[in-house]
Amino acid sequence: MRIYVISDTHGRIDKAIEVYHTLEEIDLIVHLGDHWNDAKIMKEQLNVPLIGVKGNMDGSFSRDGYHILETDFGNIFLSHGHMESVKQSYENIMYKAESLQCKAVFFGHTHIPLFYEAEGLFLLNPGSLSLPAGGRKGSYAVATVTCDSIDATILYADITQFRKTESGMIKNMLNDSDRF
Repeated sequence: MRIYVISDTHGRIDKAIEVYHTLEEIDLIVHLGDHWNDAKIMKEQLNVPLIGVKGNMDGSFSRDGYHILETDFGNIFLSHGHMESVKQSYENIMYKAESLQCKAVFFGHTHIPLFYEAEGLFLLNPGSLSLPAGGRKGSYAVATVTCDSIDATILYADITQFRKTESGMIKNMLNDSDRF
């Protein structure tokens, strides 16, 4: 199974759709939140299986705001990451995934890409195509899952960086915090 993994599109899905059309043999798209409507629009436009979870900018502040993806390799915990405070540490999201008998966790929220294995648990954050953090290029991931393994590649796209507009104190607090 090949999975196109994206996160934090924030209403700007043109590049995510463009990237999808360059990929071969994608079985599933996973959208890890911020913005839930982006996932719904992409699913309609691309007519491809898509799983999405809500993020903090979608008003999701429930500990149940996650999805378990069942694969031949094992379960994958899908979360935006804000309820597990991933901007501070990966410890909470790792504990949650392990408590749900998951072998991998896909999350967003930080806008910073990563893929690594820690204590037998695979962690994947695709970063953000629309609003990458720290001067990086926009990024996404392609994960390959077999019955024996999971592997992922972080890929970068050359895009014109969007200037983040100031929308007021409340929106900035929501976007910059893990939770209240």
